[in-house]
Amino acid sequence: MLAQLTIRGFEPELEAKIQEVARRERISLNKAVLKLLRRGAGLEAPEPKQDVIGNSLDWFIGSGTEEDLRVVQEAEEWFERIDEELWK
Repeated sequence: MLAQLTIRGFEPELEAKIQEVARRERISLNKAVLKLLRRGAGLEAPEPKQDVIGNSLDWFIGSGTEEDLRVVQEAEEWFERIDEELWK
């Protein structure tokens, strides 16, 4: 087992990320580095991003029928209409 390892050459962005993880999770810099290394090595799942839907709607993709497509296209046509009275 590798008990200790010295790493040099941290660029500022990586250093800031390590410090951010340590501060946010209230853990030591060492634990933050180990956590990020485990994620990078695929040994730990990455944190879910807040602005991403993820795969929760994958079941829906490709499940529509021709009728569903027609209904959506008709609705789009309505939204594309320009109300000339609003532009006077």
